[in-house]
Amino acid sequence: MSTQTLTKPQPVVPTDDSNWLDTFFYDNKIVRNFGYATLFWGVAGMLIGVIIAFQLARPELNFGNQYTTFGRVRPLHTNAVIFAFVGNGIFMGVYYSLQRLCKARMYSDFLSNLHFWAWQAIIVSAVITLPLGYTTSKEYAELEWPIDIAITLVWVIFGWNMFGTILKRRERHLYVGIWFYIATFLTVAVLHIVNSYEIPVTFMKSYSGYAGVQDALVQWWYGHNAVAFFLTTPYLGMMYYFLPKAANRPVYSYRLSIIHFWSLIFIYIWAGPHHLLYTALPDWAQSLGVVFSVMLLAPSWGGMINGLLTLRGAWDKVREEPVLKFMVVAITAYGMATFEGPMLSLKNVNAIGHFTDWIVAHVHVGALGWNGFLTFGILYWLIPRIFQTKLHSTKLANMHFWLGTLGILFYAIPMYWAGLTQGLMWKQFNEEGMLQYSNFLETVIQIIPMYYLRGIGGVLYLGGVFLMIYNVYKTVKGGTLLANEKAQAAPLLPEFKGVEQAHSGGHWHRWIERRPVQMAVWATVAILIGGMVEMIPTFLVESNVPTIASLKPYTALELQGRDVYIKEGCVNCHSQMVRPFRSETERYGEYSKAGEFVYDRPFLWGSKRTGPDLHRVGGKYPHSWHYHHMLDPTSMSPGSIMPAYPWLFEQDLDISDTEAKIEALQSLGTPYPEGYAKKANMDLIKQAEQISADLAKEGVEVKSSKEIVALIAYLQRLGTDIKVKEE
Repeated sequence: MSTQTLTKPQPVVPTDDSNWLDTFFYDNKIVRNFGYATLFWGVAGMLIGVIIAFQLARPELNFGNQYTTFGRVRPLHTNAVIFAFVGNGIFMGVYYSLQRLCKARMYSDFLSNLHFWAWQAIIVSAVITLPLGYTTSKEYAELEWPIDIAITLVWVIFGWNMFGTILKRRERHLYVGIWFYIATFLTVAVLHIVNSYEIPVTFMKSYSGYAGVQDALVQWWYGHNAVAFFLTTPYLGMMYYFLPKAANRPVYSYRLSIIHFWSLIFIYIWAGPHHLLYTALPDWAQSLGVVFSVMLLAPSWGGMINGLLTLRGAWDKVREEPVLKFMVVAITAYGMATFEGPMLSLKNVNAIGHFTDWIVAHVHVGALGWNGFLTFGILYWLIPRIFQTKLHSTKLANMHFWLGTLGILFYAIPMYWAGLTQGLMWKQFNEEGMLQYSNFLETVIQIIPMYYLRGIGGVLYLGGVFLMIYNVYKTVKGGTLLANEKAQAAPLLPEFKGVEQAHSGGHWHRWIERRPVQMAVWATVAILIGGMVEMIPTFLVESNVPTIASLKPYTALELQGRDVYIKEGCVNCHSQMVRPFRSETERYGEYSKAGEFVYDRPFLWGSKRTGPDLHRVGGKYPHSWHYHHMLDPTSMSPGSIMPAYPWLFEQDLDISDTEAKIEALQSLGTPYPEGYAKKANMDLIKQAEQISADLAKEGVEVKSSKEIVALIAYLQRLGTDIKVKEE
């Protein structure tokens, strides 16, 4: 008896290629537009970064203007670099590679152009609103609610265009780069929507939908994973496309790319709490953050190894090609940053590094090395191709590489030194058991030379970018844009689209690689698990945030003063979180409790101490001290690098929105008495007049209507809801 192998009949493919192949055209114009925007916003963001670097060494560079202070301009720098420079770089790389990986033009030219111009409009809105003081104060999410809505709409446009292109593809298999693009789109959407839950008060003012500990957890779940899924995963997708192209080598390991992708997106999402070690966050959540941060080292280095080993046999080419030089250093910087992240997650290391300039160095190794250098490498490879010419000058590109590398070293090494110096000085006790450096300013003055060196590093790095712009300009001038690049490919027959054909052999993962919808669903499941496990108990289990009976909501004047504090960006330099270390309780007072923050919307724990912690500053100094400190910081703290705030003494406090603010907070559960919103301004005026009268007794004459009075009211309230340790 004979047996017969049954196979599904395969479609007959014509042998006449001219009749069978589809002819279509890649859109290079949109790639060019995003490339130009990348360079423009890169210069803008980095120039602002150089300015604020020197502001920390020379306070007079704040220019005595409320729109150019470090507190207001620093978030402009981070937004310009992350969302303008890197964001446009992502879209440039995705629009170029996705078309070729799918063998299809982008789904819609209209959506492509709408995406481009809408994204630039969002960046311009940030440039306008942040220096004006319109900010939520949340790290990497400072933009106010109307802009958040616009970001959501633009992200939907991008996703619509991307998935439309994938669904009309002519290539059956989804390459690894596309996996990372899909995970990026889905995760950033989830992060942005959850973290941006806020209650509008006025057109450009809102309050976070979360308070205190919960707000901190959501924010750093977002903040850490904004780094993961905006600054990392799309760049990994581009690495997997552009590095093999530039090296003319296949990716080292297909199986390693599978492990890299799924383990990375699953583990990354859990690691956010490592930004909140030793804070009022529940210990179990902190421990989860530590465990998964350490685990994250394996997939991160798996990706680095896969990238570097792709260059096996091509190292002679690396020595000659500036494109590959940029890419090799970028991948190495990725490896360094992803080693340092898990290391900083260890509690004993975090105890020294957190709140110091070590974190600044760590972030910039990733931003300048990984994001910056990979972007430059892609631009140097891509621009000559879409303009049908050769790069104008390999020599200039090599000069850019060395200037950029020196810039990174001049930036990072002094900041590592400064961070270790800060962390050790803060904790140093003398032989008598007293703090060696009881005056916080001593630790600041010690590292000012490092701030100068950091600024010089920024100048070197920016100088290299200017060389690149000239090189790109000459390259473009010497070529012609191939706006619509002709291509041919066989159509993907209905039998192949989303349906697995019966065949033997091949890796099991091919099943999901050929199904974009299933890929998207499983990627979403992978990234949701960690966030849900961490957040649901924190929100629903009351023991995670024990209540404090003596805690009361902010008065109307204190609330307005808090918003002045937020507007001026004070959280960029001051934390409000005393950690349970003897060095901190000796310096600041009783360590911070979770229950003290239940009315804080948003939380203001901070991420960097350029100045001392303020959580226990209430009642520590008389009103007049705060008055003079804000007018001229050096009068109270000789040698201070804090800028002066003279406009606070000239501008009247806007109390027209007090009622709306109280009502918004009541809707979120803040227990103001019924009807309090209507009489809040009467209470505000009464408290302001009392502070003004107290200042008069101390020899200071100031009208009760000025912003400085509200700010003093807020500062004097901080940390006074529980008994503070006596001196």
